[in-house]
Amino acid sequence: MASEEIEIEIGADGRVTVRTKGIKGEACKDYAAAVAQIIGRIEASEPTAELYETPDVIRRVVDIHNRR
Repeated sequence: MASEEIEIEIGADGRVTVRTKGIKGEACKDYAAAVAQIIGRIEASEPTAELYETPDVIRRVVDIHNRR
């Protein structure tokens, strides 16, 4: 399995840039949403080619706080 990374860059002006690397399919959106929940709103989103790739492993994210 390829390495999966979340890169977070905080500029001198306070602007935060988040990049996912090696995370294929819709899962990258889940990771980005989790980071946004921690740091605040996302000003812009720019999908990469990995969004449209098929993941090697199917993942299921369960939010235990909103579970019924």
